[in-house]
Amino acid sequence: MPAERLTVRVISPERTIYEGEADLVVAPAWDGEVGILRGHAPMVVLLGEGDLRVRRDGVEEEFYVSGGFLQVANDVVNVLSERATRE
Repeated sequence: MPAERLTVRVISPERTIYEGEADLVVAPAWDGEVGILRGHAPMVVLLGEGDLRVRRDGVEEEFYVSGGFLQVANDVVNVLSERATRE
């Protein structure tokens, strides 16, 4: 049974930029955007460059990411980016 929300971590080489829960994550993959909701199948995505959006209860936070990977497994989204900043 899926969790009620996604657990999200945005990590750069310097530090953890964000750690919390979300209803939706939209990330810039190298070949377009990818959206993740709870119950999503496991996957690994090569990140491109652009805005990563994390939405919870209708409130959206944005981060700029450039390169790296996004992993989804068991309602946990790990974003490991070469460069990540909060916008």
